[in-house]
Amino acid sequence: MSDLLYKVKNNVAYITINRETNKNSISSDAVTLFLESLETAEADNEVRVVCVSGAGDKVFCSGADLGGGIGKGTGKENQSFKKYAALITRLAKFSKPTLAKINGHCMAGGTGFMLACDIVIAKEGAKFGTPEVNVGLFPMMIGALIFRNVLRKKAMEMILLGEKLTAKQALEMGMITRAVPEDQFESEVENVLKTITSKSPIGLKIGKEAFRDIETMDLEEAVNFLSEKLIEVASTEDAVEGITAFLEKRTPKFKGK
Repeated sequence: MSDLLYKVKNNVAYITINRETNKNSISSDAVTLFLESLETAEADNEVRVVCVSGAGDKVFCSGADLGGGIGKGTGKENQSFKKYAALITRLAKFSKPTLAKINGHCMAGGTGFMLACDIVIAKEGAKFGTPEVNVGLFPMMIGALIFRNVLRKKAMEMILLGEKLTAKQALEMGMITRAVPEDQFESEVENVLKTITSKSPIGLKIGKEAFRDIETMDLEEAVNFLSEKLIEVASTEDAVEGITAFLEKRTPKFKGK
């Protein structure tokens, strides 16, 4: 059985960590398949958004598989850390919208996947945290994403104590975007995905890439850069269609051009 599942339905690419009996821990094979799936999704014009989740209904991802090929600390195993780093970087810079569907507890390296996504919807009963300090490790690579999403002192408290947080705490910290009751979870995720697929693919792509590019710019440079990007997105066929549809009071038909 594959460590990772990939399917496309209704313009959504679903990437599922398929290691339920291992608490959806990340194996080296899963990381490789994850990277390949992102390449496939980006090249597929049918795909307008990527949804990342874990198999089952208890755990989204428990982090690295410490007993099965990741985290042994020497030789070939160390390459797994670099592959994981490449994966969360690729996901964070992905050109299409991404949504993390947190169907259960999300710990350690799973936090990296979650924070690399644009939108994070979680069950209210899910737990979050970075327990690496409890086994003598430290959440190194995901720290780059943690500090881009969470206030520093709250993040350091989470990291240094290694304690589990509730979905409510994760929401207050800015780690997730929505905490949803279990009986509403599936419908909430699907509604958000449907809304994203209704938008202009090229408009979202240009916008996401532009916002990523300005992260290291000063204010004046960023504003000037974004003014050029606005001209670029306004010149697309989708923008013309969107404005026309608005004036004609109808739903736009975006083609990604």
